[in-house]
Amino acid sequence: MVKTFQVSTTRSLCFTDITAKVQRILQESECKEGIAVVYTPHTTAGITINENADPHVADDLIWKFRELVPPDEAEYLHAEGNSHSHVLSSLIGASETFIIHNGLLMLGTWQGIYLCEFDGPRTRHVHVKIIKDPS
Repeated sequence: MVKTFQVSTTRSLCFTDITAKVQRILQESECKEGIAVVYTPHTTAGITINENADPHVADDLIWKFRELVPPDEAEYLHAEGNSHSHVLSSLIGASETFIIHNGLLMLGTWQGIYLCEFDGPRTRHVHVKIIKDPS
């Protein structure tokens, strides 16, 4: 089964916690054991796992991303002006895979799932594929 939802981002570079939406899809699937793949089909966005207890963690990541891959680098060859977004998307990746055990995502205590926006604001799609273990 594949379910899709949209995320509207509000800034050029931001992290949106999508953990609750993914968990809701898992609950609706009634899957008890298996894997979940969370994927975004965009070349200037990504999916990651990180701490969701302190919002400053996402702020620190954004600050460091801007330092490591500056948006205004004059030497980018891509003519659209968003080369930094493509670089960040490739560094983060478009998907994450999660183990499902006893009907729950096996996340660490402080972990959350994030859609990473690198070229916003935009409306993004997130696909969740639930693969049940054969029983």
